[in-house]
Amino acid sequence: MESPLPEVPLFKVFSFLDVFDLLRAGQVNKYWNKVADSDRLWRDLCLKKWSFYNFSCEHLGPQTWKQFLLNQIRHERRMELAQPEDFIYKKATGNLGILGPIAYLSGSSPSMNGREKSVICTVSSKRLLYAWDVWEGTMIWSSPVQPSSIKLLVTLPQVHLAFTVDLEGTVKVWNCQDEDALAALTMPQACFSLEAFLTKDGPFLMVGNSEGDIYTLTVPELRSVSKVNAFNYSVDFLHCSPDKTWIFASGTHQHVSPKVLFVECLLRPSEGESPLSVSLPFSSCCRACWAPRRANRITVMFQRASFKKTGFSTFDLTLERTGGRTVIQAHQIASFLLPVRMESPIWMGVGDGNMIVFESGPYLFLFTINGLQLQQFDDHELTICNLWVDSLHVLTTSMDNYLHMYMWEEEGRYPYLKSCFHLEHIRNDYTPSCFFTKAICDNTSVVCVVSRSRETSILVMYSLNV
Repeated sequence: MESPLPEVPLFKVFSFLDVFDLLRAGQVNKYWNKVADSDRLWRDLCLKKWSFYNFSCEHLGPQTWKQFLLNQIRHERRMELAQPEDFIYKKATGNLGILGPIAYLSGSSPSMNGREKSVICTVSSKRLLYAWDVWEGTMIWSSPVQPSSIKLLVTLPQVHLAFTVDLEGTVKVWNCQDEDALAALTMPQACFSLEAFLTKDGPFLMVGNSEGDIYTLTVPELRSVSKVNAFNYSVDFLHCSPDKTWIFASGTHQHVSPKVLFVECLLRPSEGESPLSVSLPFSSCCRACWAPRRANRITVMFQRASFKKTGFSTFDLTLERTGGRTVIQAHQIASFLLPVRMESPIWMGVGDGNMIVFESGPYLFLFTINGLQLQQFDDHELTICNLWVDSLHVLTTSMDNYLHMYMWEEEGRYPYLKSCFHLEHIRNDYTPSCFFTKAICDNTSVVCVVSRSRETSILVMYSLNV
């Protein structure tokens, strides 16, 4: 009889397997099952899948890491099999004003008990910030009327905080429970972008302004940590990488080349030294997305105005030692232009780092980062007006009064992106919208803002009946 592979090298082999292959390996025999059940292997898979989340043994309770991961995957994939009749439909009407940005305040992060309530924030043209219980379909909090209209909203669901910027450049932090903001700070110039993120040292907020400056602020105090000038034009985009190592900054101006900065230099600035950064070799950036599970990979959508073409470039970022100093290297690993006959997309998202999803007219396309078309979906009759993408879901809204849910296949398996279900914006109401409809989702809910008049919006909330 052959001797089994020793436990240490077998463990090393198993560490390269995904969830499904590790489960299969555990069915070979009792010895393999014992190694494949190792808590360390399953904890590493959790950290790989949710690298942004702070896991600890205290949070697990009586569960093992394997039990937690498998339960969470089942929880996440319930949406994949859902049908329209599986959702509880709620509609909030009244004098809400025109609702602008929306974001989840809770419910969008992995939950140890799988029962975290979905709460969203919405900004109103009435100079208000609202919080809503999605399951109940009710408003649970409203801010006081603000001195100026709110133009930007981001949230940090891990700590249940919301951040706003108004037209006067006042940044505020809200817990959406107390009447007043936890902190407020008026910036010297108009603000064009916000990004909030959580590190091992706590939460931080970055603000990009009209002069090309990026401010890094503590949360919730809004104390200034650093200020760096990135461009001579406004900072329209700020996107932090999933592992909080890099920050992508760009403007939409044709003379602005996007930059990637090393976050550590902004959190711990050295006096007299510029933060580590690298410029990406193109301009006219439209959108950018970090790969959710390849923390150093970013894909950027750009337009060549002179040729009226839209293209995508993908870069891998590394820190390297050159000539006795540390520099950031941006390695362009793929780039392509869309055919001229294809209507230029407005929205985009990425899958596992090798796939790009975008809309063009009424169609949704999936391409590789090298320009190979993988899939085309024609679930809408009219133009797709909004696209929302995260590591699990792809959600489209259209001018045909419908939204459609797609889900990424686990571990990038074929067919890559799966068409799931169709939902009406507003049930049995086909009145055209005055503004583009937008929608977001988490593992158990879909929220949609519809504006049938120019005075007020309707908030539609679908909750999966579990």
